[in-house]
Amino acid sequence: MSDICISPSAVFGRVSAPPSKSDVHRAIICASLAKGKSRISPVALSQDILATIDCIKALGAQIQLDGSGIIVDSTKINTTEKAEMMCRESGSTLRFLIPVAASLGVNAVFTGKGRLPQRPIGVFTDILPKHNVECITNGGLPFEIKGRLTSGRFEVPGDISSQFITGLLFALPLLDGDSVISLTTPLQSQGYINMTLDVMKSFGIDVKYNDNEFFVKGGQKYIPHDYTTEGDWSQAAFFMVGGAIGGSATVCGVRKNSYQGDKKIAELLEQFGAKVEQSDDTVTVSKGELKGIDIDVSQIPDLVPILSVCACFAKGKTHIYNAGRVRLKESDRLTAIANALNACGGNVTEEPEGLIIEGVPSLKGGFADGCNDHRIVMSMAIAALCSEEGITISDKESITKSYDNFFDDLICIKWKVESGNIENFKLHT
Repeated sequence: MSDICISPSAVFGRVSAPPSKSDVHRAIICASLAKGKSRISPVALSQDILATIDCIKALGAQIQLDGSGIIVDSTKINTTEKAEMMCRESGSTLRFLIPVAASLGVNAVFTGKGRLPQRPIGVFTDILPKHNVECITNGGLPFEIKGRLTSGRFEVPGDISSQFITGLLFALPLLDGDSVISLTTPLQSQGYINMTLDVMKSFGIDVKYNDNEFFVKGGQKYIPHDYTTEGDWSQAAFFMVGGAIGGSATVCGVRKNSYQGDKKIAELLEQFGAKVEQSDDTVTVSKGELKGIDIDVSQIPDLVPILSVCACFAKGKTHIYNAGRVRLKESDRLTAIANALNACGGNVTEEPEGLIIEGVPSLKGGFADGCNDHRIVMSMAIAALCSEEGITISDKESITKSYDNFFDDLICIKWKVESGNIENFKLHT
């Protein structure tokens, strides 16, 4: 891993949001469960998406590139008795596909790298053995399953990662009998569940949700479908905060009526005091007189790092709370973003499940540890815009996990990026 230096710069420009990683994951899985061919486009081949593609191939599907998209041929899905499922660092791939493989009766071994082998997976060891699936693990990865999943009632906490619930939602329609997912605690990250249900509906699957229970009829069939993915609000948030603290930025390709929970960023930036103009598929954010606010991030955990950056430039105190789950991501994101901002002149105090951020006139700059976490690296790149001396950030290659072209897009909207040793990025000023 190597470093990258981002110099202070005004922000004026326009960029297109990349395809939503969350949307693409879901579409690939639904297409792989439909008997036939589906085309999904556009698709950005980040490391996380490549992980899902590799695992789907391991289950027997065929996937080929087709211009800006991919063609998924699921004719031979479930033609293997055993599958090696290398999930790289993708929590979505791991948690989505464990129930899917179980529903197909595939003996599968899931492995990963980075922090993924230590990320929580105990929900499945609790519930899957009750439904005919043997789980073999020492508490993390490798994680092996044997047996075909059976239908019934699945009791799942709603305040854990929504990825566990999404994985079950993908799998249960394939079973012979009807099933119920009963949430034992209030649902968090509901936007991601809504997205799952919407994509499944596009592929012919119907799920009912009422009073903290999902009712899933068994014996349903996924139907091949040509699916158009939407732009990624989670990635758009970086540029939008850049406009809020440094000038003006326009992001194209983000749907105003999206199910993505992270579209909340537009509303939050208005609350901070930025100027936000929004149409059906474009949003422009311009600098305003920013002031601190209180933010409940239980439904939008991925926005914590970039919201913390915005808060550094907002007068007064910002309180980010209900953020305990972000300690279990690619890094402990509460500690990672607090340390990075404080190292560069910020005033951030950690709480067990949140952050208190006192605004500063500017960040002095310096060195920030990216913690091999794509969202920390990208957030600190935005923070550098209003620093006095620029910020050098470690682990720049980690952005390939979700957004290969992030630094190229920085250049497109006239942000100055420098590095003494850059490979695999087309950077120029």
